[in-house]
Amino acid sequence: MARIAGVDIPKNKRGIIALTYIFGVGLSRAKEVLAAANVNEDKKVSEWNDDEIGAIREAMSHYKIEGELRSEVSLNIKRLMDIGCQRGIRHRAGLPLRGQRTKNNSRTRKGKRKTVANKKKATK
Repeated sequence: MARIAGVDIPKNKRGIIALTYIFGVGLSRAKEVLAAANVNEDKKVSEWNDDEIGAIREAMSHYKIEGELRSEVSLNIKRLMDIGCQRGIRHRAGLPLRGQRTKNNSRTRKGKRKTVANKKKATK
C-alpha cells in the first residue's frame, strides 16, 4: 500500500481513482498530479515504483490537502460563526446554509427526527 499525505492509497485501484481517497483531491486534481509526475493514470497503484511515488508526493506538495485543508475549512466556518453572519448562524444551529427549505427535508443537517408530544387536553 502506498502512503501519500498520510493516507494509505488502495493498491488494487487505478492511480487516478486511488488519489481521490485523499481529502482535497478530486478527479481533475488527480489528473493534474499524475500528469505532472509523468505517471500513466490507468496504471494501478501496485504497479507504481518508488520513483513514481516520490514524483507524485512532490507534485502533491504544491496543493493544500488533508490536515492543512481540513484546518482551513474549519477556521473559515469558525470565522463565519464568530462574526455572526447568516451562514454562521445556520452553521451554529445545524441547519442548511444555502437557502434550502427545512419544512420537509434537510434531515442530513437536522439529524434524526425528534418527536414532539401533543398537548393533553384539560379534563373537566
